[in-house]
Amino acid sequence: MNAETFMLTGSMGCIGAWALRNLIREGTRVVATDLATDPVRPGLLLSPDELAQITFVKLDVTDLNAVKGVVAEHGITHIVHLAGLQVPFCRANPSLGASVNVVGTVNIFEAARAHWGQVKGLAYASSLAVLGPADLYPERPVKDDVPLRPETLYGVYKQANEGTARIYWQDWQIPSIGLRPYIVYGVGRDQGMTSDIAKALLALAAGRPYHIRFGGPAGLQYADDVARIFIECARSGYQGAAVCNLRNDILEVGDFVARVQAGYPQAELTYAADNILPFPFDLDDSGLQGILGKVPHTPLGAAIDETVGLFRDLVAHDRINLKQLEN
Repeated sequence: MNAETFMLTGSMGCIGAWALRNLIREGTRVVATDLATDPVRPGLLLSPDELAQITFVKLDVTDLNAVKGVVAEHGITHIVHLAGLQVPFCRANPSLGASVNVVGTVNIFEAARAHWGQVKGLAYASSLAVLGPADLYPERPVKDDVPLRPETLYGVYKQANEGTARIYWQDWQIPSIGLRPYIVYGVGRDQGMTSDIAKALLALAAGRPYHIRFGGPAGLQYADDVARIFIECARSGYQGAAVCNLRNDILEVGDFVARVQAGYPQAELTYAADNILPFPFDLDDSGLQGILGKVPHTPLGAAIDETVGLFRDLVAHDRINLKQLEN
C-alpha cells in the first residue's frame, strides 16, 4: 500500500466503481462514500477479496460536519468528488438537486480547505450539460472556455460548481480540476439515455437485440479511462481551477454499431438515426492534455472487446440484472 488515501464520493456509481477498481488494484487505500453502501456496481468489477480492502462509509455530502469528519478521521490525501443527482432527479426535486449538487460540492471544497496540506488534490465531476445546444458553438473543436448555456437545472448546478471551484482558488488557493464527461460507457453504466451505448454491448453479451435511442455524432469515453483521468487529475499537483472537456472517441453512432457488428456479426443492434443528441460532440481536450500530458485512452476496439468480455462473464454467472435492457 502506498501513502495515499483516496476519498471517493458517489462511489456506488459507474465511474466510482471503475475508480475503486483502479485504486484497489494499484494498492491504494480508498474510502468509498455514498448514501448507499451496498456495492452493487463495484461488485460487478471487483472480487469479494478486493471489496474487502475498501472502507465503505455512508455519507450525505449535504452534511458539512460529516464530510469534514470523514476527511479528518481517515487521513484523506486525495478527493474524487462524483456524488450528484442526475437530470431527471433535479427536475423532479429542484431543491434537493441543488442541495446535493451545489451545497454538497461546496462542502467538499470546505472539507478540503479545512484540511489542505493533508489533502493534496481534488478532482470533481462537472458535466457537458453546462454547455448549450451544439449550434451555439460553430467553432470546432469546442474549447474548455466557451460561454456556458445550460438548458437544465442539472446543468445550472454544475455551472455553479465550476464557479465555486474558481472562487476557492481565487480566495483560498484550493486547487481543483473539474471534468466534463459526455457519453461514458462500460460495465456499471445503466442509467439515462446515453447509457444505451453500454446497454447495446450488454445486449450483445446476453444474445439479445437492442435499439439505441439516438444517432448522429457523439463523443464516447470508456468508463475505465474516465476513472483513470479523475485519479490522475487528483494526483496531478495542478495549481489553479481548471475545468476540462473530455474527448477520446468521436464517431457516428452508426459507425459504432458497424464497428461492433464487424467484430461480432451476431450483434442485433439498431439505432435512431434521426434522434440527434443536442450537445456538442467535437470537444477540444488540449487543456486536459496540458495538465496530464498523455490522457488515458483505450482504443475503441479494445474497449468494446473488454466490455463484451466482462458482460459475458457477468451474464454467464447470473450476476447482472438484464431488466435494464428494457428501455
